[in-house]
Amino acid sequence: MEQILANGLYLGAQYALIALGLTLIFSLMNVLNFAHGQMYVFGGFVTYTVVGQLGLPFVVGLLASAVVLAVMGAAIEKFLFRPVIRRSKREESTMLLAAGIAFFLDAVILLLFGEKQRGVPKIVNGVFNWDMRVIMPYDRILIGVLAIAMIAGFILFMQYSKAGRAMRALAQDRVAAQLMGVDVDRYSMIGFALGAMLAGLVGGLLVTITGINLGMGGPTSVKAFLMIMIGGAGVISGAIAGGFILGMMESIGLTVLAAYGDITYLVIFASLMVFLAIRPQGLMGKPWG
Repeated sequence: MEQILANGLYLGAQYALIALGLTLIFSLMNVLNFAHGQMYVFGGFVTYTVVGQLGLPFVVGLLASAVVLAVMGAAIEKFLFRPVIRRSKREESTMLLAAGIAFFLDAVILLLFGEKQRGVPKIVNGVFNWDMRVIMPYDRILIGVLAIAMIAGFILFMQYSKAGRAMRALAQDRVAAQLMGVDVDRYSMIGFALGAMLAGLVGGLLVTITGINLGMGGPTSVKAFLMIMIGGAGVISGAIAGGFILGMMESIGLTVLAAYGDITYLVIFASLMVFLAIRPQGLMGKPWG
């Protein structure tokens, strides 16, 4: 039981960090960013390039992922999503644009980094062993702690900073925030950049554990959407809850259902369909949106 709980917390911390970026973009702009998984993969490859090829410290690689993905997110919002949102009245336009960006980033990743699995050396060696009840490598513990620290930092930023308060006002009522003097364009760009940066940071963290490859973008996006559906679309606390719930479900499934083959996600998807039939707005979402 202790091992399942430890694995669930480790998975949940990274999943919640991925979901936070996606739900921030959705709450600010009402945009489903289908390219979120590709941003995660791109961030992992940036860290791999800085650490694995240039030989620089892991912290430098992680910072490089954050900066590169933040700049990418800001550029995508300013030059792609902003014009489409202004000129088109159909929500399908932003969905098609997001899908196009996902395919474009896949092509860029293939061109720049190839399709092979990449990884970097462990940042911490050794294995934690608590009386054979919990066995976990120290690098996974460190990554989990860093992910939780980033989640806490994000919450503090959104709660107490001027930019965070402006983005929360924008998420609650875009028109009212604009009437109160909030620069909608500026804070939409900051929010998209921050969401992309979170995806890049998770990719940079996990390149030391699972490695990174071109095919991870799509499944990561699916997991991110699963999490915000569980917690409630556009609700930050719901994204965190959804991440930890999915992490715990995956940990339990991989342990309990291991003897029945790879059916963990079949059970998770079936459970999610039943849950959404009962509560379509998610745990913390409101029925009216």
